[in-house]
Amino acid sequence: MRRTLAALTTGAVLLAATACGSQEADSDSGGLTTVTAGVIPIVDVAPVYLGVEQGFFEERGIDLRLESSSGGAAIVPGVISGEFDLGFSNIVSLIVARGQGLPLTTLTNGVTTTGEQGADMGGVFVQDDSSIQDAGDLEGLTVASNNLKNIGDTTVRQSVRVAGGDPSSVKFVELPFPDMPAALDSGQVDAVWAVEPFASIIRQAGHREIASNFVDTHSELSVAAYFASEQRQAEDPELFADVTAALEESMAYAQDNPDEVRRTISTYTEIDQGVIDELVLPRFPSEINRESVRTLADLMVTDGLVDSEPDLDALYGAKE
Repeated sequence: MRRTLAALTTGAVLLAATACGSQEADSDSGGLTTVTAGVIPIVDVAPVYLGVEQGFFEERGIDLRLESSSGGAAIVPGVISGEFDLGFSNIVSLIVARGQGLPLTTLTNGVTTTGEQGADMGGVFVQDDSSIQDAGDLEGLTVASNNLKNIGDTTVRQSVRVAGGDPSSVKFVELPFPDMPAALDSGQVDAVWAVEPFASIIRQAGHREIASNFVDTHSELSVAAYFASEQRQAEDPELFADVTAALEESMAYAQDNPDEVRRTISTYTEIDQGVIDELVLPRFPSEINRESVRTLADLMVTDGLVDSEPDLDALYGAKE
């Protein structure tokens, strides 16, 4: 993660020198200010799609254009360089990026755990006939995570601790989420950490969940956030105040309308409807739970993702 973000920092600086992108938002023929957001085609960003549909951004004079990206590793430098006005990424990636000197701050919360053991947006899964009964049994075994030194393995280690096991003995291997069901079926790994929709796919295949790692970390864990560069926000503070307000309204609408969340997921992903109907939806509060982020930051220090205590106030910017 450190090497990757260091490389991204260099690339972002070079891009910033030449990119015009969306550094200055243009007004289209309808008088709206064009704003671009880098998002990932996953369940978590349903609120912002609903916000566009419901006109929450347009009511504030914003033409929000959602651009799909492969993940936070591409979105973070895209925001810093000006390719995107704002983006979506998990909290651990944002803490690491900020620690690497990338001047980004959060706008709103993105997605939060349900807080319910066995009924969360993701979890740790094993084969149904596995002898593994809880996360403590993962000592000395292999667990798949989509990225190493990130929010997945950090929170799974915490599940191992909570269950009385030694997290340092667990071997994590990197595996894309879509490959996890087959890897578990074949016994390629002993367990997988997966989030929706892959968690539901794994459940439907008959496999068993042994831990809700987000819940084990904090019952109100803020998992991801929307963020922007300090420079872009300073250039147009009124615009970003409106963007933030529209995001907050979008989050509230999604929280109150789960059926609409399920409907809109089918418009920007290729998830099978049978899986969408069974998804465990996360919660969508607009406020970041700072206590939960502090817990994550402390775990990052414990597990060696960062060398010193992160400056979370810098990550939040001037917001109270």
